[in-house]
Amino acid sequence: MSKSRPLTGNWRVARRLQAILLIPVLVALGLGGLRVKNSIDTLRDANDAVHVAELVQAANAYASDAINERDVSVIPLLQGKRDAPAVVAARKVTDADAKAFDAAVARAPRTAGLTRRIELVRSGEKQLAAVRANAFTAKSSGVQTEESYHAVQHPLMELSNELGFGSNNQASFGRTLYAISLTQAAESLVRSIGTHLLVENRDALARGELQTQLGSFSSYAYLEQVGLQEYAGAGTAGDMTRLRAALADAQKKGAQQTAEAARKAKAAGQTFVTPPALTKMISEIAAGRTTEQLAAEGITPESFFAASALAFDAYRGIEVHLTDTALAAARSIAADARRDAITNGSAALGAVLAAVLLAAWVARSMSRGMRRLSASAMEIAEQRLPAVITQLSQAVPGQVDTRVTPIPITTTDEIGEVARAFDHVHREAVRLAAEQALLRGNVNTIFTNLSRRNQSLIERQLALITDLEEREADPEQLANLFRLDHLATRVRRNGENLLVLGGERPTQQWDHPLPLVDVIRAAASEVEQYERIQLEGIPEAEIHGRAVTDLVHLLAELLENATSFSSPRSTVRVTATRLPDTRIMVEIHDQGIGLAPEDFALINHKLANPPTADADVYQYMGLFVVGRLADRHGIRVQLRPSAGESGTTSLVMLPGTVTWRSGTESDADTLALATVRARATPELAALLADGPADPFGAHEAWDDGMPAPGPAVPYAAPAAAGIPGPSAAPAASEFASAPDVPGASGGSAPSGRTRRGAKRGRRPAKEG
Repeated sequence: MSKSRPLTGNWRVARRLQAILLIPVLVALGLGGLRVKNSIDTLRDANDAVHVAELVQAANAYASDAINERDVSVIPLLQGKRDAPAVVAARKVTDADAKAFDAAVARAPRTAGLTRRIELVRSGEKQLAAVRANAFTAKSSGVQTEESYHAVQHPLMELSNELGFGSNNQASFGRTLYAISLTQAAESLVRSIGTHLLVENRDALARGELQTQLGSFSSYAYLEQVGLQEYAGAGTAGDMTRLRAALADAQKKGAQQTAEAARKAKAAGQTFVTPPALTKMISEIAAGRTTEQLAAEGITPESFFAASALAFDAYRGIEVHLTDTALAAARSIAADARRDAITNGSAALGAVLAAVLLAAWVARSMSRGMRRLSASAMEIAEQRLPAVITQLSQAVPGQVDTRVTPIPITTTDEIGEVARAFDHVHREAVRLAAEQALLRGNVNTIFTNLSRRNQSLIERQLALITDLEEREADPEQLANLFRLDHLATRVRRNGENLLVLGGERPTQQWDHPLPLVDVIRAAASEVEQYERIQLEGIPEAEIHGRAVTDLVHLLAELLENATSFSSPRSTVRVTATRLPDTRIMVEIHDQGIGLAPEDFALINHKLANPPTADADVYQYMGLFVVGRLADRHGIRVQLRPSAGESGTTSLVMLPGTVTWRSGTESDADTLALATVRARATPELAALLADGPADPFGAHEAWDDGMPAPGPAVPYAAPAAAGIPGPSAAPAASEFASAPDVPGASGGSAPSGRTRRGAKRGRRPAKEG
C-alpha cells in the first residue's frame, strides 16, 4: 500500500514560503477590505446625501417661487391684467426653478421614499398650467386660486424630510426644515388671501363667499403660528436665535419702509396713516372690517403686502440657511468619506503590498541559491556532461579534458552541501564515461585488429579464386567460382565495415584521380547481382584519389541494398548529373517494394546524423557505414520514393571537394547539360541557371527529425539523363548491409557466366 503524498510535496520552496505568509496576508486583506468597503459605503451614502440636499434646495426654491408667483399675481389678475410684467416675470422664475429641480432629480439617488415623493411632485406639476389659466376667474373663485397652488408647493416642501444625513438626529433636522417651510407657506397664504380681501369688490361676492375667505384667512394665520411652534420644538437654540434675528431684521426694515413712505407722502402733500404691526393688520382683516375702515387705520393692500413680504422673506432666509447648511454638511461628510476611503484603501493596499513584497523577498533570498543549483545541475545534465560524453565517443579518450568545473555556490549551508555532492556525482559520471569510452576504444581496436587479420586472409582467398577462374574453362564451374568470388568480396566489405565502425581509415589509398564511371563500375563489381546494374548518362568527371576507396565502398552498399530489395528480373539504374557549381548528383533507382514515409524520414535522419556505434548499429551496419563514409568526405546521401509505382531512389551528392575535372567539357557533356536545362522542371532549371544550390531541398529536409512530407515540389530531371520524378512508396523494407536478407521477390542471382569478360572487376586500389 503506497503512502499518500503530501499536498505540498511537489511545491517549490518559494511557493511554500508564500503559502506560509498567505494566511496573514489574507486576514490583513480581509480586514482592510472590510474597512475600505465601509468607507466606500459611507462615501456612497454621503454622495447620495449631497444629491438629496441639492434636490431639497432646488425643491424649496421651486416651492417658494411658486407661491411667491401666486402672491404677486393677486392684484394684476384681479384687475384683469393677465399679461402684467410682474405676472410674466414671476412665472419665468418658477419655470426656471422647475428646470433646476429636474436636473437635481436626475442626480438624486433612487430610494423608495424619495421616488415616491418625486412622483407626488410630478403629479402636482401637471396641475400648474390649469391653475395659472383659471387663477382668479369664475372657474376658481374665492380662495380656490390661493389653495390650488398647494398641489405644487406641498409635495416640494415634503422633500425636506429626506434631509439630515450626518446630523445627530436626522428626523429632527428634516422636521425643522419642514416646519419653517410650513410657516413660510402659511405666511404666503395669509399674504395672498389678505391682499385679495383688500383689493376685491366685496359687494360683487356671492352670498357667504366673504365669510369663507375670512375663515380661510384666519385659519392660515393660525397655521403660521402652529408652524412657528413646530419649528421651536424641532429646532435647536441656534435655530431659534436665528429666527428671532431674522424677524427683528424684518421689523427693522418695515419701520424703515414706513418712515420712507411717510416722507414721500409728506413731500407729496398727502395724508399718511402709519400702519399697525403685521399681527394687528391680520387681526383687523380677520375681524371682517371694511376696506374703508382698514384704510383709515393705514391697512392698505400695499402696506399689508409689504409687511407680509418681510415676514415671508425672513422665513425664506431661514429655509435657505437650513438647506445650505444641510448641503454643506453633506459635502463635508462626502469629502471626509472620500478622504477616508482613499486613506483606508491606500493603507490596506500598502499593507498587502508590503506583505507580498516581504514574502517575495524572503522566498527569493532563500530560493536564489536553489535556483542557481538547479540551473547548474540542468546545464551539467543537458549540456556539459553530454558534450564531454560526445567528445569521449568521437575522439581519443586520453585527449579529452575531463576536469569538472564546480558549481558556483560557495555557501556552507545545506544548499552548498548539495552543490558539492552534485560536483562529486558529476566527476564520477565523467570518470565512468571516460572508462566507457576507453573500453569502447579497446573494443574498436579489437575489431580493427581482427578485421585486418581477416582482410589479409580474404585477399589471399580472392587471389586464389582469381587464379582458379583464369584456369577454368568449364562455364558451369566458372559460374560457381564467380559466386564464390562475390561471397569473398562481400566478406571483405564486411571486414571493411568493421574498420569504419572502429573509426579507422582505409590503409590503401588511390594516389591520383579516377574517372567517376570507373568508380561506379568498381562499386558495382562488389555487388553479387552486378549484371542487373545499368549505367546511364555518367558525365566525364574524376574523383580525387583520397576519396575513391570510400566512395566505392559507399556506392557498393547502396547498390547492394538496391539489388537485394528489388525483383531479380528488374534492373537497377545508375545515373549522374553534373550541376553548374561542379557538384555531381548520382542517383540509384530500383523497383523494389519501397518504404513508408516515416521510414524515409528515419533513415534520412540517421544518414545525416550517424549515431554512435552500439548494439543497434550492428543490426543496420550498411546504414551506419554509408553515413560515416558520407560524413567523412562531406557527401550527402538521401533516400526518396522513386518515380514509378514502387521502388526507392538513392541520391548521392558529391561536393566539389571530391570531384576532379580536367580540361573542358566534351561535346557529349555539353549536349547532356543543355538537354537537362531544356527539359528540367522550373525548380531544377532555376538551380542550373542560378549557380550553387541544394537540389535536395525539393525532396526532403536533410534535418529529417519528423516524417517526410509528401512530394510537394518534386525534383525531376529529363528522361535522357535517367532522373525520374518522385512517387509514393506504400510498402516498407529496410536498409541492410548484406544481401543475404531476403529480397522482395525471393529470387536468386543468375547462375551462369559464359564470358570471362562478365566477371566482376576488382576494386581499384594501390598500396601506400
